[in-house]
Amino acid sequence: MTSRSLHRTTLALAMGAALLMVLAACAPIPKLAEPGRPIDGDEAVARLGLEAGPAEALDAQWWKAFRDPQLDALVDQAIANSPTLALARARIARAAALTENAEAARRPAAELEADATRQRFSEHGIYPPPLAGSVQTLANIQAGLSYEFDFFGKHDAALQAALGQQRAAEADAAAARLSVSNAVAKAYVALARSQAQGRLLEQQKALRDQSLDLVRQRSAAGLDNGQDLRVAEAPLPDIQRQQVVLREQQALLRHQIAALTGQGPTATASLDAALPGALDWRQAPHLDLLGRRPDLAAARARVEATAQDIRVARAQFYPSVSLTAFVGLNSIGLDDLFKSGSRQYGAGPALHLPLFDSGRLRANLRGSAAEQDAAIASYNAAVLDAVRDASDQVTTLDSLRLQGAQQDALVANADSQAALAEQRHRAGLTGRLALLTAQQNQLLQQRGRIDLQALTVDAQINLMRALGGGYSEPRRAEAPAPTAPAGRG
Repeated sequence: MTSRSLHRTTLALAMGAALLMVLAACAPIPKLAEPGRPIDGDEAVARLGLEAGPAEALDAQWWKAFRDPQLDALVDQAIANSPTLALARARIARAAALTENAEAARRPAAELEADATRQRFSEHGIYPPPLAGSVQTLANIQAGLSYEFDFFGKHDAALQAALGQQRAAEADAAAARLSVSNAVAKAYVALARSQAQGRLLEQQKALRDQSLDLVRQRSAAGLDNGQDLRVAEAPLPDIQRQQVVLREQQALLRHQIAALTGQGPTATASLDAALPGALDWRQAPHLDLLGRRPDLAAARARVEATAQDIRVARAQFYPSVSLTAFVGLNSIGLDDLFKSGSRQYGAGPALHLPLFDSGRLRANLRGSAAEQDAAIASYNAAVLDAVRDASDQVTTLDSLRLQGAQQDALVANADSQAALAEQRHRAGLTGRLALLTAQQNQLLQQRGRIDLQALTVDAQINLMRALGGGYSEPRRAEAPAPTAPAGRG
């Protein structure tokens, strides 16, 4: 073996020994408990009873299915003016800035500095004459470059964690948009229902007034007694009370719509809403649709981000190696600054070992693991709540559909009674009081049908929200559940 090869072998062994000593000197990494498991697609189908396979996606502008231009305009205005959505957009911008910052940490950092200082040198310092006791200008121009090697994946994990938080912020914004559009649509339907009820109640009051006039005439003629008159008077105060309640409801709903659309309370004072017809649509809870809910997408992204945070915390137990270099000009006196003799440059590595910081690092790692456990638990709770929410709306719609069929039969019967009463009245077989009574029952059944129609539309709006409102993730729309976290070691 030549002396040169012996030298190389010795150097390699020394570097290997040094590396082993460095790794041995690193702070010990604590063993963490295994993380929980997020509910995945197979479990959602088997345990929660969801339908699998592809499903017809909802329209992101689902409210337009009701074909009401006034409702469309209100929802668009709410989305444009909502402070809640403005806050969500600000959070997206903040998350994007953090992602950009994490991305920058993976690249070399360059800087340029220049300074000039007028200084008197001490006569008793380290500088000999003629500098000692003189006043000189110190000039410096220097460019620097530094780079930290990502041997243990710390910067990559930090970037992935920041991207996860950015995806969560984007999904939160979509959830806020869905919440705002849902609130506007529900308030609009409630206002339309109240106004439709008010119009029928006004007709009902007019019929009650006519009945009361007839009873008063019959009482004055001695055909009816005082008891009959009191019975005829009794419904009117209740009808008037209901009118007051409906007017209050309409005012409050108009205020709510005004606030949701970013306007003052008087802006919607004259709003006249039309009650939309129920859609011929029903969708059972489906894995594909529930997986697209924006709140679940946000929870899923946070689970993935916390897994990356654990990687960051674990990488901090290992040494970090960086390289710095600089080049520039330095001189005493500006006249000599740009001369060739004023050049300076240098380069060198740096090694950081976490020898006496293990307590903080262990606490940081355990805290990151706890954040992951909390994110998984939050995601699983959101999945269960989403399944319950969608199932509740489907159950409600099924019930309302059965109730609607019965109510249609009641309306048809009341219409038939009113038509027969009118025929008998025209034929002189019954008095007008019997006709008015049949017409009042007819209005009462129509009010019941309006209530069921409004409740059905409201339940369909809720179901569209529960199924995600047509949201799809910009980057990974196909992911139904977060990846199961890897073992923590």
